[in-house]
Amino acid sequence: MGRSRTIRMKIIGLLLVPLASMVVLWGVITAVTASESLELRQYKTVWTNLRLPAYKVITEIQRERLISARFLRSGADKTAMAAQRVRTDAARDAFKQLSSKSKNRSEEIRTQVDAVYTQIDRLDAVRGEIDTGLSDRLHTVEAYNAIIDTLFGLHRRVALIDDIPIYEQSRVTIDMSYAKELLTREQALGLGTVTRAERRLFTQITGNRRFLVDQSLGELDPELRDPQVALITSPAYQRMRMMEDQIIAGGTPQGWLPTTDGLARSFQEAQLRASTTLNERADPVADEVLSRAFLLAGTALALVIVSIGFSLRMGNRLSKELGTLRLAALEVAQERLPHVVAKLRKGETVEVPEVSLTSTTVEIDDVGKAFSTVQQTAVEAAVGQAQLSEGVGHVFRNLARRSQTLLHRQRIQLADMQHRATDPGQLDDLFKLDHLTTRMRRHAEGLIILSGATPGRGWSRPVPLLDVARGAAAEVEDYQRVVVEPMSGQRLAGPVVGDVIHLIAELIENATVYSPAHTSVFVRGDAAARGFAFEVEDRGFGMSAEQLAELNERLASPPEFDLADSDRLGLFVVSRLAARHDIRVTLRGSPYGGTTAIVLIPEEHVAEPEAEAPRAAQQESERPMRVVRSD
Repeated sequence: MGRSRTIRMKIIGLLLVPLASMVVLWGVITAVTASESLELRQYKTVWTNLRLPAYKVITEIQRERLISARFLRSGADKTAMAAQRVRTDAARDAFKQLSSKSKNRSEEIRTQVDAVYTQIDRLDAVRGEIDTGLSDRLHTVEAYNAIIDTLFGLHRRVALIDDIPIYEQSRVTIDMSYAKELLTREQALGLGTVTRAERRLFTQITGNRRFLVDQSLGELDPELRDPQVALITSPAYQRMRMMEDQIIAGGTPQGWLPTTDGLARSFQEAQLRASTTLNERADPVADEVLSRAFLLAGTALALVIVSIGFSLRMGNRLSKELGTLRLAALEVAQERLPHVVAKLRKGETVEVPEVSLTSTTVEIDDVGKAFSTVQQTAVEAAVGQAQLSEGVGHVFRNLARRSQTLLHRQRIQLADMQHRATDPGQLDDLFKLDHLTTRMRRHAEGLIILSGATPGRGWSRPVPLLDVARGAAAEVEDYQRVVVEPMSGQRLAGPVVGDVIHLIAELIENATVYSPAHTSVFVRGDAAARGFAFEVEDRGFGMSAEQLAELNERLASPPEFDLADSDRLGLFVVSRLAARHDIRVTLRGSPYGGTTAIVLIPEEHVAEPEAEAPRAAQQESERPMRVVRSD
């Protein structure tokens, strides 16, 4: 069986699951919303540690590619090419240093950064081929193109952001930057005389750049588009377009390098400004998202707190109502009904108030009404039981009183017959009938005692306790087996003599019934510190400790008489008589194996011996005797 828990604990357990779920949900909402703001904040960090260094590497590689193409075409000064390689290496080292500090957000970004490392590390191999003359201009340009394509792949990968407008503008800005990259490729291929293969690649690059520019301009917002439109509509750009057409047609335009170089720098500056603008846009959006996160988290937290408070309040109210119901039920079971039953046993009239329980819960209110109904039903049942017990008591008293009247008349007739009888045999038979009548009188008195009334037998003057013991022994069937031992001369108050004789007689008869016929039952008596003590000892089979404890409990606290338990009428009679006069009766084991009943009569019922007793009577009281017959 599981351990019982209070209703408060069960209500708290019932509310704990949804409340915990709400707290977890609040935490998830707060974490997700805050993570969006952190990702927008990280956009600036990514720009500083990855994209800006990558742009610088791209710019330097573009310049190195142009110088290398000029070197392979016309044998340009190697000093300028060496100086540019130093600047490219510095940009490459700065990119590696900054990118190693960046906490990349995903495995894809880390993979792309590793791919960039692999490509930019090929610069030394590309340069070696140029220096040894193993590579022509077309092959060199394509080698540099592959490195730059990897860097632009990194740009596109890290430009992902949860804010869609910023992401769209960032993607278009990267496309415009790649259009500038295509322009620098055209610049490197269009120097001097162009071979057929170079012209084919030049034509393809030119078409891609023009398409990319036209497509991107339509997607940029006005703030980012206007600087780009100013460049596209400038005379220098228009002049470059005519030069592109000449190269595609097989011509060699004049001023190609100065024109494209100026446009490349202008495009580079425009792209950097656009990227910086987008980077600055991310901060307010991040702040807005963070504010929205705080607002949402605060609202959710407030709802959670309100829900917890409301749930705890409702749970506390329900717990209090159930606690009140519990106290009301315990009061009915432990106080009201026992009090009512006790008063009914005394014959008093009772008025039982209804169970008062104020509740806002229908079920608890119904249970309270049900308790009132149960209480009323129990009271009605108790009243009926009391009336039944009272009726049975009346029957007992009526039958007993009638029996007493008849027995009294019978004893008078027997006494008259004893005085007139002369035959010893007849006289002995009359003595037996007289003893039988005495026992029948005791049983009639037992019925009166069980009915709650008081027997009519009593004495006006104190009676010696030895005579009380002898009178009790004379009222049992096997009085010949009873040995009354000498006692001190104390006397018993007259009003209690009849009840004490009856009490001791019941104990003596019980001792004779539950002991072998050949054994004697001894009755002793002596003064005690708080009264006078009788001992009734048999030498029978005795009782177990459990049986002795149960019977002593019944004798100390007289139970209600149970009609179904008629086998222990003597025990009921003894307990009733003892309780009536504050006499204590205790059973214990006898050293001879039987049972000893100790009857302690309080000192207020015990009187001192007579001042001077005749010597013969005193000697008679000091000699043990067997009871011969009853009075």
